[in-house]
Amino acid sequence: MTGSDLAVILLAAGKGTRMKSDMPKVLHLLAGRTLVGHALAAAEALSPAECVVVIGPGMDDVAAAVAPRGTAIQQRQQGTGDAVLAARDALGGFGAGGDSATILVLYGDTPLIQAATLSRMLAARQAGASVVVLGFRPDDPSEYGRLLVDGAGALRAIVEYRDATPEQRAIGLCNSGVMAVAASKLWGLLDRVGSDNAKGEYYLTDIVGLACADGLACAAVEAPADEVLGVNSRADLAAAEAVWQAARRRRAMDEGATLTDPASVWFSHDTVLGRDVTIEPSVFFGPGVSIADGAGIRAFCHLEGVSVGPGVAVGPFARLRPGARLEAGSRVGNFVEVKNAVLGAGAKVNHLTYLGDATVGAEANIGAGTITCNYDGYLKHRTEIGAGAFIGSNTALVAPVTIGKGAVIGAGSTITGDVPADAIAVARGTQTMREGAAKTYRERKRKEKAERGRK
Repeated sequence: MTGSDLAVILLAAGKGTRMKSDMPKVLHLLAGRTLVGHALAAAEALSPAECVVVIGPGMDDVAAAVAPRGTAIQQRQQGTGDAVLAARDALGGFGAGGDSATILVLYGDTPLIQAATLSRMLAARQAGASVVVLGFRPDDPSEYGRLLVDGAGALRAIVEYRDATPEQRAIGLCNSGVMAVAASKLWGLLDRVGSDNAKGEYYLTDIVGLACADGLACAAVEAPADEVLGVNSRADLAAAEAVWQAARRRRAMDEGATLTDPASVWFSHDTVLGRDVTIEPSVFFGPGVSIADGAGIRAFCHLEGVSVGPGVAVGPFARLRPGARLEAGSRVGNFVEVKNAVLGAGAKVNHLTYLGDATVGAEANIGAGTITCNYDGYLKHRTEIGAGAFIGSNTALVAPVTIGKGAVIGAGSTITGDVPADAIAVARGTQTMREGAAKTYRERKRKEKAERGRK
């Protein structure tokens, strides 16, 4: 099936009351991406010709999050069938002219669905089924709808749990809600769906029985239960995160990274790792992180929006913020924070340092306690440090300022003006000394303490 033969309807109108949140359920994050964003990514891997996200009234924040994809509003919110019908006008006459076109129905709160599974559903559609339903076998079927399959393996009906007989409830194959339906059949089937059921809603699942009654072929495709995990509560969100992270950790190791304590490493949806990367325990990757071959991330580091070059060493206890770029062989040590700064090849920032809005040249050495004073209360300013420069410990570089190539800054300096290449700059108070004064001071203080004790 080509993308021109495929349209996607993604249902995201649910309020998610069990989340106990002011934010729509589908905008909660999993691995740094919204739930609806995960579902959209799986759908768009198939290159559909059309994609419509169904939202509820007033869900402008969801519409903004899924833009530029089109949206349709489900006004009544009377079940999944009603939700799909809300997208009819937005899709126009898609697929009306032939049987090859398919409309795929997905859910914005099912973030773990995989494009490979959706491709298997589309293959079943192309093999002749007018309706394909994605099923799964959970450990606890509880109140899921059941898929009724005949002896030949054809899908005959979907029965909601509340409407099922005891025999039907004993069936282990359950309905995920995900469907692939012939575009030429979907709207006619939905127009015949009624609401005569325990909840008084229009069930999308009822089209299976109607299609079978019309002599149309229906099929079921199975997926692992974890893949169709729906998120309806904070506990569900945590469970989905755990499943996603476990899979990503396995993938990282399969692709050549060493994770010394996999369970304590947290990835984002777009984390990129090279070969022979080593990641120690308790490392967190936020969105936008790329780690090149041979780099090492030591324990208790937090990275977000960062590019780490080959052979770079980071941490332990380092924080790399958005805009940080560490070039080949550079080093960032313990309790160092880097933000919107470039660290040149071989440069070292080993201890207790803040580099913000800065460029550090190749092989430069930044001493412990150095800070770039990049914010004046209104605007950010940059610090430029040349290649091979040496910045002594406990130095404050007040931006905007430039330290030339090979320059040396004396420890404890506050630098407010540019320093030329190969110069030595020292900017600190003159040291004074009074010999014997410490002994005199101690004796005076002991007497004061003794007098206060007698009072």
